[in-house]
Amino acid sequence: MIDLSKIAAIAGEGGLFLIKTPLKNGVLLESLDEKKTRLVAGAHSKVSILSEISVYTQTAEGSVSLDSVLKSLNSKYGKSLQLNQKSDASDLKNLLLGVLPDADMDRVYVSDIKKLVSWYHILQTQAPEIFAEPEPVNTPDIAEKGKGKKSSAEKEGLEKAEPKGEKPAGEKKPKKSQAATKE
Repeated sequence: MIDLSKIAAIAGEGGLFLIKTPLKNGVLLESLDEKKTRLVAGAHSKVSILSEISVYTQTAEGSVSLDSVLKSLNSKYGKSLQLNQKSDASDLKNLLLGVLPDADMDRVYVSDIKKLVSWYHILQTQAPEIFAEPEPVNTPDIAEKGKGKKSSAEKEGLEKAEPKGEKPAGEKKPKKSQAATKE
């Protein structure tokens, strides 16, 4: 399953890239589009991992993760988001304020919102599983499973004792030193 920690944006390159594998001289990336173009982003490339990006807010925390903004967009608009990166600046600002009312519009630029909208559309088409709610894992709790049950040794307050004269499995007998065998 793809998550935002495996998706990157590169300064100067359009679109988003799936992080495939690290290399000696950089990282191998694959574009998140129909072409699936592969490229190596070296040390000179400015690569931003989406899970590390946040949006400035006027709250005490100062920012909100991109993941929560994208999920808010998805819950409000789904696949019906009509705006794109060529939309009017006021429409783009209203879009962000609609899903993040505390956004700091002095530090969040229209170009940032355009990237957000562009990335949202790419993720909707190429990696929609990012927007899926995680399914709760239904594993029985070991403590709950054995709760109230005690072994007979615990009931009697006894510890499990090893038989005398026998070594636990896996232990080897010590080797005789060569000096002892030459006598």
